[in-house]
Amino acid sequence: MRIWAVANQKGGVGKTTTVTTLAGLLGESGKRVLMLDLDPHGSLTSWFGHDPDTMAHSAFDLFQHNGKVPQDLPAQLLQETPLSNVFLMPASTALATLERRLIGVEGMGLIISRALAQLWEDFDYVLIDNSPSLGVLMINALAAAQQLLIPVQTEFLALKGLERMLHTLEMVMRSQKNNLKYVIVPTLFDRRTQASVQSLRALQQQYDADHLWRFAIPVDTRFRDASRMGTFPSVFDAETHGVRAYKRLLLDLQANYEVPAQPQTRSA
Repeated sequence: MRIWAVANQKGGVGKTTTVTTLAGLLGESGKRVLMLDLDPHGSLTSWFGHDPDTMAHSAFDLFQHNGKVPQDLPAQLLQETPLSNVFLMPASTALATLERRLIGVEGMGLIISRALAQLWEDFDYVLIDNSPSLGVLMINALAAAQQLLIPVQTEFLALKGLERMLHTLEMVMRSQKNNLKYVIVPTLFDRRTQASVQSLRALQQQYDADHLWRFAIPVDTRFRDASRMGTFPSVFDAETHGVRAYKRLLLDLQANYEVPAQPQTRSA
């Protein structure tokens, strides 16, 4: 199993689109994929036709057992998607209450690691969609992940948000003694605007190829259309320029950035 967390402390940068498109492409290539929604807003959950406000069972259930994960609970939370080998573990808005509920409870930063350990033989890839705020959910995602993807909108305010995200990542890695590899993915690129072109150029000048994907995901209204239809962008329209960009990203991630699939923890 390979676990990719998709995170940024700024919203609206394409995290959910990145998860759904990469998951669809991996699923179509024959991989068994789990999409894990850890954002209380539940955009990924909503994408596939579920309502985060009314979900009876969700990733929230994992956090209700004093740091333990009951056997078989993760498997019971899985929802089907339009691809038979791609599953969703949905979010509920109750996730937003975890910070208050878990004050003083030890071991809560490894809940997702323990849950995924139970599913280790069932999936080739896990893609985690994260809340835009630093807290117990993002800490869990970073602790479980082997690779972090940071989508960054190609506009100058988003570049400032990236600096904050990388500062957060440095602090978390230091506290966890975990040298998590990360890749910055420029998104929402519009070559017709100077702001977008200049922002991409600034990223390329500031970050080396070890941490920055050298291309960009373009603005593409077909992503919104796929979301409205509740399906994967690559299933909805495989030839759109946005999907083609994600195909290139996926090939580059697998060829140049992917790390060995070693579990963080197998204890449940």
